[in-house]
Parts: sequence; structure tokens; C-alpha cells
Amino acid sequence: MNSFLPPTGSFPTTRLRRTRQHAWLRRAVAETTLSPADLVWPIFVHDHEASEPVPSLPGVDRLPIEGVVKAADEARRLGIPAIALFPVVTLGHKSDDAEHALDPNNLICRTVRAVKQTVGDSVGIICDVALDPYTSHGHDGLIRDGRVLNDPTVALLARQAVVLAQAGCDIVAPSDMMDGRVAAIRQSLDESGWHDICILSYAAKYASALYGPFRAALGSAAALGMADKKTYQMDPANASEALREVSLDLAEGADMVMVKPAMTSLDVIYRVKHTFGVPTFAYQVSGEYAMIRAASDNGWIDGEKATMESLLAIKRAGADAILTYFAPEVARWMSKNG
Repeated sequence: MNSFLPPTGSFPTTRLRRTRQHAWLRRAVAETTLSPADLVWPIFVHDHEASEPVPSLPGVDRLPIEGVVKAADEARRLGIPAIALFPVVTLGHKSDDAEHALDPNNLICRTVRAVKQTVGDSVGIICDVALDPYTSHGHDGLIRDGRVLNDPTVALLARQAVVLAQAGCDIVAPSDMMDGRVAAIRQSLDESGWHDICILSYAAKYASALYGPFRAALGSAAALGMADKKTYQMDPANASEALREVSLDLAEGADMVMVKPAMTSLDVIYRVKHTFGVPTFAYQVSGEYAMIRAASDNGWIDGEKATMESLLAIKRAGADAILTYFAPEVARWMSKNG
């Protein structure tokens, strides 16, 4: 008798491996699925004629306005429902008071108008409501005596949201983490007649070490220097606090909420989705992208498989949509693989 076999009759009647033996059967019983419709494509736009690679984000470029228009059209063809735009603001347009954020002819507003003129409503446009691209100090708010001011910043953000709505964006996404900004933005939009503009609140945005490549891409890293954003972004140690943040933002009028970073906040995504049941977005941030890309480029991991696994995990945690720099690649892979 084979000593490795248990006695007759003691074999399990339930064998979970049965449903894993065929690829078609694994697909049939999969609990979580991913499609291009689950993705949002973050795009950097700059005021130059040519594209420019972002060194710390291999495969990602800063695009001119015409390049963003082409990317938006590609998103439409790939089935990606929305793009998220982030402006690379020149030094001459940065100031302590972030005044250029309110200019209706600034880079982001011109980009939104150009995209809408070409793709219309076939692709949604999400615009960041934040001051850090426009401030000379790199912070998300106005500063006095070294302190980031909450209420004056909120007043400016509310005005910025209206400017973006006027340009044609579909969703404004306050990412600053000031207290009370969702209510102020909702009131400002409504009073200006923009009742249908959605608010996607970065409700649980952590003070993460994984934002470095993003800040380098925008040019805010040099301005920020050795300073950090820990007085207004969340402490990564806290999860229950994220539920309080989400609860407040929903009460103030947020239509959707964001958790960021995604891969280090899977527990938070799960708790937010299951506590509130509202549209929940997650951002696979620049550092997360860069780690996977670097390991893939060095041959240490299978980049396509690792990317898909990471996105499935975020979706499994409860995300309804995922902002990821992998969006166009993933959509192409899905198309290729049927």
C-alpha cells in the first residue's frame, strides 16, 4: 500500500481543484473580472509641440495638447471610458497664490476644450482640482508663515472647479485633502449653474512615498524640496480615519470617492466599498507603476502578468474604476487576447 495515500473512504468529496483544471473553466468561475471599462487613463499634458518621456515612468510621456487629443481618441477606440488630465505648468505660471489655476486659458482648460471638440462625450474628462501644479512652493494649498491654510485654499479650489467646468470637463476631482472643500466646490458649481458636474473626491489620500515619479513628471518635486504633505494628507497608519473622511465628503456632496495609493490600501478600498456602497475609485499611483515597470524591464517578473494581477487585486478589493498608467497597454492586451 502506498504510505502517502490516506485510508480508503477518507478522501474529500469536495475538491476545489476540480474547477481549476481548464482555462475555460477558470474563466467561467472567476469571481472578479477586469475590462477596459474599469480603467481610467491618467495623462500628463505640457505646453510644447513634441512629446517628452518621463524618466521615472518608462513608457509614459508628457504630451502636447494634440497628443492628448489623439490619446483621448485612442481611449475611445480601446473602450477606456475616461481620461484624467494633469498639467505640467511652466515656472513662469507658478506663484505663491496659484493665480494661474483660475485662468480660463491656462493649459488644462485649452486641453479640455481641444479634447471635447474632437471626441465629444465619447470619452469622459476628469480634471484635478488642486493647486500644487500652480504653486511655486509645490504644496496643495496657500501658505502663510510656513503653514498650509485650509479655508483660503478651499475658496480658491471652489473657483478653480468652476473654471474647469466652464472649459468642459465632466468630473472635477479635488485631490488636495483640505477640510470642507467638497461642500464648497459643490456650492460653487451649483451657484454657477453646473449642477450636472460630478465630484470625484480624493477622500482617502495618504501621504505616501509612492508619489515621487508623479511629482517629477509635473515638476512640483523640485519646488516641494524636502518638505512633505503630512499635515493634510492622511497618515498611512490609519484606516478607520479614511471612513470618516469618506463619510464627510459624501455628506458634503461627493458623487464618487477615491482611495490613493491603491495597492497599499486594499483594506481601505474594501472597507469603503462595503461600508458606503458608493462608486469607489482607486489610483494605482506612479510609484506602483514604476516598480512593476522596472522589475519587468529588468526581466525579474513577467510584466503583463504582474500588471493584470495587481489590477485584479484592486478590483477584487472593491474598486469600481482604477486610474492606472497601464490603462492603454492593458486594454490592448485584452483586445489581443480576446
